[in-house]
Amino acid sequence: MTYLVTGATGFIGRRLVERLLQRDGEIHILVRDQSIRKAAELVRDLAEHRDDAPARIKVLRGDLRQPLLGVAQASIESLRGEVSQMFHLGALYDMTASARSNTELNVGGTTHAVELARSLQVTRFNHVSSIAVAGTKRGVFSEDDFEVGQALPSPYHRTKFEAERIVREQCDVPWRVYRPSIVLGDSRTGQMDKIDGPYYFFKTLQRVGHVLPHWLPLIGLDLGKTNVVPVDWVAAALDHIAHQDGLDGSSFHLTDPDGIEVAKMFNLLAEAARAPKIALTIDRRVLDPLPTSALSLPWKLPGLSWARRVALRELGIPEEVLRHIELAPSFDTTRARSALAGTPFQRPPAFEEYVEKIWGYWEREMDAAARRHRTLQEVVEGKHILITGASSGIGRAAALKLAAAGAVPLLVARDVEKLEQVRAEIVANGGVAYVYSADISNMDDIDRLVERVLSDHGHVDVLVNNAGRSIRRSIALSCDRFHDYQRTMQLNYFGAVRLILRLLPTMRERHSGHIVNVSSIGVQTSPPRFSAYVASKAALDAFTKVVASEVIGDGVIFTTIHMPLVKTPMIAPTKIYDAFPAISPEQAAEMICEALRTRSKHIGTRLGTFGEVAYAISPSAVDRILHLAYQVFPDSAAAKGERVTAEERANLEQIAMANLMRGVHW
Repeated sequence: MTYLVTGATGFIGRRLVERLLQRDGEIHILVRDQSIRKAAELVRDLAEHRDDAPARIKVLRGDLRQPLLGVAQASIESLRGEVSQMFHLGALYDMTASARSNTELNVGGTTHAVELARSLQVTRFNHVSSIAVAGTKRGVFSEDDFEVGQALPSPYHRTKFEAERIVREQCDVPWRVYRPSIVLGDSRTGQMDKIDGPYYFFKTLQRVGHVLPHWLPLIGLDLGKTNVVPVDWVAAALDHIAHQDGLDGSSFHLTDPDGIEVAKMFNLLAEAARAPKIALTIDRRVLDPLPTSALSLPWKLPGLSWARRVALRELGIPEEVLRHIELAPSFDTTRARSALAGTPFQRPPAFEEYVEKIWGYWEREMDAAARRHRTLQEVVEGKHILITGASSGIGRAAALKLAAAGAVPLLVARDVEKLEQVRAEIVANGGVAYVYSADISNMDDIDRLVERVLSDHGHVDVLVNNAGRSIRRSIALSCDRFHDYQRTMQLNYFGAVRLILRLLPTMRERHSGHIVNVSSIGVQTSPPRFSAYVASKAALDAFTKVVASEVIGDGVIFTTIHMPLVKTPMIAPTKIYDAFPAISPEQAAEMICEALRTRSKHIGTRLGTFGEVAYAISPSAVDRILHLAYQVFPDSAAAKGERVTAEERANLEQIAMANLMRGVHW
């Protein structure tokens, strides 16, 4: 017997392949190019238990989006008339995915799979559908039911329904349809491959268990029933039914015949998590006398609607999943139970039999992996990251690191030649980058920059406001230099704000965006002689604090980096800095990468934090200490408009050290 399986590297598919290996024959698994590595891992894993796995599993390159699933004509010719069973599991199982993605993979993929089955003249086509086809129908949904006037509330529901319709109406070979309910991890090991369905609520339950005592009784709303089954049972049932005679043209509900109350499921998970359980449920019918508008209106109010979105985002619960907790229909399983009669898996194991395994695996493997910080590559790969001041120093170093992690840096600075050098280095290392010449202190230049970038790429995922100007000059030398304050504000504040304001609308529309502002430790420590520079950075910090609270509900976040002294061309004119400890541009770039990886609100140093705390506790004492620094470290020759020789610079450093020693006793 010869098998062809789509979606073989997926959650159900890999377990089905494992069961098919217990039968005779070759197993051809259709794999897209991006999943070749997963296919190799599948074969390697199965080979640990079946020595014949590498010889019997044949990888067939293809793609759900392509006609005939993208299978090469030579492969079609060699397999025509040879495939006894084709299993179509390849689909998008994601309630949060877009309508376009669902349509391409679920509807388009099934259309192409049916075409391939026809061309190959397969003996039987097994289509894995979903109970989602029942939509919101109230009452019992039988295995013979299909189009009964049910509402289909999401793209996932609609595309699973349309995919099944294609099989019923267009499949010219004998077919069978299988409708699993919500599929959980393996009942024997608890193994699961992604956060989905009820798993979205595990983290919330864990947090409740950490905050509240497990004996505290909770009150909950009766949310009716749901339906869950373990993946190993689904694979076993699917394999068994597919090999029974006389069942073509039928549908089978691979579901729990009884379902499970949502409140009971919550309590079983709570017991496993050592969290409080629901002691009393409120019947929803007590709310029936209230008009629907009265119940939904509060969540539509701007404040509560925003708070709800933020709270769900913090808990990692997609709104799409929250809307479909309760299953309106119940599912008749008469035909499936008859086909499975006499087998060890005639009915699925009850949830209470494997809940400990499910919770244990999630907490031990999935949650532990989530707690281990994601890699930079996982966060930035494929993201368009606009970096100002990218021709040298921090910006250049950050662009190189981010490109190496798979990001697409959009390099911005005035000097095109230097930007091209950075881009060439990125390309030589196998990366991709784009160059844009712009003066961030020129508002018209910023407008032109944003127009070009959005025209070229459509959006920017991350903005790194790195370009800046620093001036170290005492107030005594600044009274007739108001332009010092104007030019630092123009670049450090107005330029950064203009860029943010121009990019923010597309970020809000996409409900995704990250803005990283490179500020300074000076904002926290207020060093003497930096009144122009620190004020400009402090203004950007204040702007960020206000705007961040307004757009967090739109999925846009801000990070402020209070950067310590960095050895860049910006500090070169101040020769006294040569004697100060400073981090390298590469170390500064690591701080930017850390901001992107962790999506932190703030990245800084202990010294900066100490400066803020010290000023809050005793501002007068801090003023005296900083005044000492003001006396010890004079204005530089550059600040005075002078030029200094190496010998004079050495003498100045000696004077500074002598002043410092005297200041210790002061």
